[in-house]
Amino acid sequence: RKMGVNYGLNKVRFTAPVPPGAMIRGRFTLAKFEKLEGGVQTTWNVTVEREGGDKPVMVPETISRHYF
Repeated sequence: RKMGVNYGLNKVRFTAPVPPGAMIRGRFTLAKFEKLEGGVQTTWNVTVEREGGDKPVMVPETISRHYF
């Protein structure tokens, strides 16, 4: 890979607050893989959770481009 680019976000939802100092984790699931001229574009569904929370704190869809 020669270069990777954070291409943007879609459908970002902030569903709960995150208190200062809280531990968080992200879970990534590949939603789409598309070929581009000179590279690929990936779309990921992400779920960000906080320790001890009963629901996710953020649910975005991220898009990245990777060039070879």
